Amino acid sequence: MPRTLHEVVFVDGVRTPFGKAGDKGMYAQTRADDLVIRCIRELMRRHPELPPERVEEVAIAATTQIGDQGLTLGRMAALLSGLPKTTPGYSVDRMCAGAMTAVTTTASSIAFGSIDVAIAGGVEHMGRHPMGEGVDPNPRIVAEKLVDPSALVMGSTAENLHDRFPSITKERSDAYAVGSQEKLAKAYANDQIQPDLVPVATRHQELGYGLATQDEPPRPGTTLEDLAALKTPFRPHGKVSAGNSAGLNDGATACILASEQAARELGLPVKMRLVDFAFVGVEPEVMGIGPVPATEKALAKAGLSIEDIGLFELNEAFAVQVLAFLDHFDIADDDPRVNQYGGAIATGHPLASSGVRLMTQLARQFEEHPDVRFGLTAMCIGIGMGAAVIWENPHHADYGQEVAA
Repeated sequence: MPRTLHEVVFVDGVRTPFGKAGDKGMYAQTRADDLVIRCIRELMRRHPELPPERVEEVAIAATTQIGDQGLTLGRMAALLSGLPKTTPGYSVDRMCAGAMTAVTTTASSIAFGSIDVAIAGGVEHMGRHPMGEGVDPNPRIVAEKLVDPSALVMGSTAENLHDRFPSITKERSDAYAVGSQEKLAKAYANDQIQPDLVPVATRHQELGYGLATQDEPPRPGTTLEDLAALKTPFRPHGKVSAGNSAGLNDGATACILASEQAARELGLPVKMRLVDFAFVGVEPEVMGIGPVPATEKALAKAGLSIEDIGLFELNEAFAVQVLAFLDHFDIADDDPRVNQYGGAIATGHPLASSGVRLMTQLARQFEEHPDVRFGLTAMCIGIGMGAAVIWENPHHADYGQEVAA
């Protein structure tokens, strides 16, 4: 018999503060799985109206699924978080879009009616597990020229994107990066970031015990002169530097998704409604262009245009990648709709966790802007992919109504 699809809503999301990867980072002696467990426990603490047994799936993403990021992380995290043994779980890997894929996959199960409530998120401890640790790429991919060797180095793909779009200069990328730092500093000053952060107890061989309460990567006060002096490690006299890229980071995210009916039944808040989503493949050598066709596909499926999107949360893996997106859709570099709280260049980008950070920030911006009906979360993905998810603001007067043709 044919099924009726269910509306899927974003109930709430949290994240740990993001840390700098490496021996000196605040999570150097903290396990990756403990980071995501902390997020799940905080979600359940914030929502006592949600009985633990009603969580029917836990999907957790990690790019490097080894060590404390391995062993079917979603199931292990569910057990260690105190959810019932009857709650299943699984792991996801779509590199940078891991958490985003965990969300869309569990949302699909909810829409189909297989489950009513799920927790989805991601974690990446790049200090313990650098991207690519333990992998063995099939030599055919280069030997048979399926991809250019630069496709396997994300920074090199960003340089390739600069080559393809020469109007995106290093100076322009640096200016965008300075803006990201300034917006994040302003958001912190306005207490717009802190409500979604989960404090994490830490232990460090040199620093001793501590409490992580804010992001470690931001560099407030960064100037164009500072960035102009940085080296370009992926190409001599190149355009991609540590200043106009996201860093190597540690952190975790998690969110609650539910059918709209279950949210009403349980008294759960509705912060966003999932409208549509799309994942696409692009040339791996210029993976940063991925959000463009992904957004075009998602908009077409939803019957919307780019003009209908009132808020954008774009992952800033590299400034050039965001600028290529903005140029394609004729959006100004400093458009106030884009990354109002700053982005990954300032906040950090613990790979598989970042998708839910975008969603959590968009949900908060929806609360601040009831005049905006639709928002977009989008990101590029290593090995040549892009992802885009369109959300509807429940605070808008036309929420839930048909979109005008």
